[in-house]
Amino acid sequence: MVDYGLKYLEYSMEIIKRIQETQYDKIKIAAIKMAEVVEKGNAIFAFGCSHAGIITEELFYRTGGFALINPIFNPTLMLNTRPVTMTSKAERLEGFGKDIIDESPLQDGDLIIIHSVSGRNPVVIDAAMEAKNKGAFVVAITNMEYSQRVKSRHSSGKRLFELADLVIDNCGDFEDAAIEIKGFDQKIGATSTIAGAAIANAIVVETSNILYSKGIEPPIFHSANVD
Repeated sequence: MVDYGLKYLEYSMEIIKRIQETQYDKIKIAAIKMAEVVEKGNAIFAFGCSHAGIITEELFYRTGGFALINPIFNPTLMLNTRPVTMTSKAERLEGFGKDIIDESPLQDGDLIIIHSVSGRNPVVIDAAMEAKNKGAFVVAITNMEYSQRVKSRHSSGKRLFELADLVIDNCGDFEDAAIEIKGFDQKIGATSTIAGAAIANAIVVETSNILYSKGIEPPIFHSANVD
């Protein structure tokens, strides 16, 4: 009998290896840019919808994490919304992402990480557009295999990867799910959270290294559960 749980773990490690081999140069660029933003006294933001927003949570107030991350959380787009299907509907509201960015303190010279697996929904597209309009540097974490195979739901016809200043591919499969069980026609096991968290933490670690090498002590959270 095939151990499909093990196949998922092995495939997840393959994706991380793919990220290391094909995306690390972009991760390094993101870290260099983030360190520059910190040095200039500007701010770093993170945004994502529904499960993509988990990466914003990963970056914020996290043991070993960077204390200068400003999360952009909108309650309508988070998974405690009921019914949860409202999050999918809200992601498709054109103009909503612009309002979210406008209500945040993001400004010229800041940096924002936007995570979206498909990169097709209006909220993240509007968020990227408005962030750029304000003069912020936009880093997108997305699934290029997925995003290039779907059409934008935004009136501009653009997807997130076509708007960002820097695009980091999470190297996942189309539709995100990864594992095929023989005889079952629905793939199982998303990989975007594992991949997105690895990318985001690699950026944070390298940003901290760059700052420390310049004599700037990076503000890093300790665990709240140690004496």
